[in-house]
Amino acid sequence: MAASSGRFRLCGLVRNLSRPAQRLGEEAGRLQEQQQQREVPHRRHPGISQLKTVRLPEALSQGARLLLEESPVRRVEESARELSDFLWSRKRAVEDRELQARAQRLWERLAASAEGSRTEPPSRDAHGDQQGQEERLRERVLAELRRTTHRWKAVNYDAQLSRVYVAARLDGGYAAVTRVLHEIKKRVPEFQPRALLDFGSGTGTVTWASRVAWGESLQEYLCVDNSQAMHQVAEFLMRGGSDVDTEQVSGVYFRHFLPVSPKVCLFDLVVSAFSLSELPTLAERLRVVETLWRKTENFLVLVENGTKDGHQILMEARDAVLKVKDEESCGHVFAPCPHDLTCPKLMGTVPLPCNFTQAYHPLPFAGNTGVKLEKFSYVILRRGPREEAQLWPRVIQPVLCRTRHVHAHLCCADGSLRHVVLTSRKSGRDLYRWARNSSWGDRLPVPTDCIAEGRGSVAGSGGDTQGGVGAGSPPER
Repeated sequence: MAASSGRFRLCGLVRNLSRPAQRLGEEAGRLQEQQQQREVPHRRHPGISQLKTVRLPEALSQGARLLLEESPVRRVEESARELSDFLWSRKRAVEDRELQARAQRLWERLAASAEGSRTEPPSRDAHGDQQGQEERLRERVLAELRRTTHRWKAVNYDAQLSRVYVAARLDGGYAAVTRVLHEIKKRVPEFQPRALLDFGSGTGTVTWASRVAWGESLQEYLCVDNSQAMHQVAEFLMRGGSDVDTEQVSGVYFRHFLPVSPKVCLFDLVVSAFSLSELPTLAERLRVVETLWRKTENFLVLVENGTKDGHQILMEARDAVLKVKDEESCGHVFAPCPHDLTCPKLMGTVPLPCNFTQAYHPLPFAGNTGVKLEKFSYVILRRGPREEAQLWPRVIQPVLCRTRHVHAHLCCADGSLRHVVLTSRKSGRDLYRWARNSSWGDRLPVPTDCIAEGRGSVAGSGGDTQGGVGAGSPPER
C-alpha cells in the first residue's frame, strides 16, 4: 500500500524470474557477474552492513577497568543500571505549544463532563457559580497535567556521574557508533576523513570508533562537551588508563562550546551520538543541527536511543537539513533511508521508531557477562544530491527464514514499507539467497523497481510490524 497509509503490503516478485540477470535490472546483473567472476558468496553480498559482535579496543577496555577500580562510587553496577534505565526511558521535554494544546483538550473534556452531570437548576448567583466551577476545572486540569506530563531536566555530569556513565554506556554507545561508521566506510571506501567534529563527545567513544574505522587518516579530533569531568574521563581513557602522557589517540582537542563562526574550518565528518536528547527544546536542537550541518563537508552522523522519542528527534533533525534548498548547502539521506521522503514508520495509525541493533561484548563487571544488544536509531546525511545508483531497500526487521521461503520487511526507495515473501523458484536463486543471508539493518541488493506488487495483503498498519509479521505469514518460532 502507498506510504501515506502507513500499511504494509504482502508483495511477491513477478513470476518467471528464471533469468535474474535480465529481469532484475542492470544492478542485479552487475552483482551476478561479480558473483560468478569473483566467487563472492551470498553471505557476503554488498548490501550487508551488520557487524558481528563488537568488542572494545584493548586500550579503551583497560582504561575503563582502571577508572572503575579507582572509582569512589559505591555499588557501581547498581548505579550503572539505574542510569542506563533512566537514559533509555528519557523523553523529550514537552514544548509550550503542545502543553497548551493538551490543557485545552482537557478543559473541553472536563467541562463537557461537568455540564452533562449537572442535575440542579442554576442558582440566583449564577455568576459566582460559574467562577467557582471554572476555578475547580482549572485545578483539575493542572493536576492532570502534573500527573501525565514528563518532567524533563538536564543531567549534570560531575566527576562521580561521569564514572557511572562509563560503566553504563561506554560499551553500548561504542557498539552503536562503530556499526554506523562502518556503513560509511564500506559503501564509500575512497572516503578518508582528515578532521572530525564530535558534538557531545562525552567519554570519547566516537573518537575511538572513528580511529578504528579510518586509522591514521584522521589527524584532528575536535571533541565538544560542556562537562569538564567528561573531558577528564575521556583524556584518561585515551591514555589507556596510564598516568604517563602517552596518548593512544593523538590530535584530540577538547572544547566546552560548539564553534558557530562560519570562518571556522569545515570537518569531513561531524558526529552527534546520544547528545541531541540532552537539549531541552526543539528550537535549540534545530539550532545545533543547523550549526553542525554548516560545519559538515561530507557526512553528518546523528545517533540516538532506539526509542520513539529518540527516533523523533532524529526525524526533526533530518527534515531540517532536507529543507535546505541552496545548492551549496543541500544534502540527502545516505542511510538508513533509501529516500528523502517522510519516514513511513511515522505515518501509520500507531507511529513506531525505526531502529536497529548491534551485538557487543560488555565491560567485564560482576554479573555483566555474555553478549548484549544495543538498540539505536540513526541517520547519516551527506552533502550534495542523491546518486541514483544503489537505491537498495533497507531491511527494517529481523528476516524470517522459513522452509524454502523468506519473509523480509523493507523500506523502499519510493517511500513505502513492503513485506515481501521470496522463494528460489519465483524470485530467482541469487535474490533468494541474498535475502536469506541478510540481517536486520542490511540492504537487499536489488532496485526497488524489481519488487513488484503481488497478490494478497497484510492486515494492519505499518505500526503492526514491530514485533512480527502480518496476516498470512507464519508465526515466529
